[in-house]
Amino acid sequence: MNGGGGLGTFLAGPFSAFSRHWSLTRELTKRDVLGRYRGASFGLLWSVLSPFLMLIVYSIAFGSVFKSRWPQQVDGGPDYTLILFVGLIVHGFFTECLTRAPSLVVGNPSYVKRVVFPLEILPWPMVLSAFFHLLMNLAVLLLLYALRYGMPPPTVLLFPLVLLPLALVGAGTGWLLASLGVYLRDIAQITGVLSAAMLFLSSAVVPVETLSPRYQLVFHLNPLSFIIDQARNVALWNQMPDWRGLLLYAAVALLFCYLAHAWFRATRSGFADVL
Repeated sequence: MNGGGGLGTFLAGPFSAFSRHWSLTRELTKRDVLGRYRGASFGLLWSVLSPFLMLIVYSIAFGSVFKSRWPQQVDGGPDYTLILFVGLIVHGFFTECLTRAPSLVVGNPSYVKRVVFPLEILPWPMVLSAFFHLLMNLAVLLLLYALRYGMPPPTVLLFPLVLLPLALVGAGTGWLLASLGVYLRDIAQITGVLSAAMLFLSSAVVPVETLSPRYQLVFHLNPLSFIIDQARNVALWNQMPDWRGLLLYAAVALLFCYLAHAWFRATRSGFADVL
């Protein structure tokens, strides 16, 4: 009985934010989303304006200056701007988790001092907030697609499902870097560089199949490339995702999630001493 209960607790541990602590997780997510734009004249509208402005910059740089094209581009089909936008949406979701994770514990020392506060749920409000912004960007993508080409493909409904395995990676990254950020403050300086590398060494801005074979492996090892490719399949090209690949990706992401959560719990006892 005790062994079964212990195993059940272990298996449910990373997801306790959605069971035992859902009300707290929801409030933290709401505060995170609204607090980010508090005092800004445009408020939540910046969640749409920021990626849209970034899209303009990348479209000019890669679409107009470097004349980048995608092998799947055909006359009358989605242009480079929309193809790029899908990549930026996926990258934006993960990079928000990556760059914010090191400060989850360091930035909330009062939570550490509260014995009853469940610190392990902190990555989930971050992931849910990032997912909210992803959905806002997806709405913009659908609007742009509709204005230029008409009704988006029905497979776009699978877009959030394609992103779920990456959400597990985001949560695992949150536990790992939140813990490391307490003991190694330089982690926060590295994540910005890593975020840029993950953008330019992924299929977000470059079609991997056009690269030299010796470089393709680096791009394929980037955890964003596969998800970006699947997201484009369902959002732009009316293709079903690679279910087998997604299942394998989700299995590895889930394993990483459990290992990162276990690491966080193992190192948590020293947070108060360091902070």
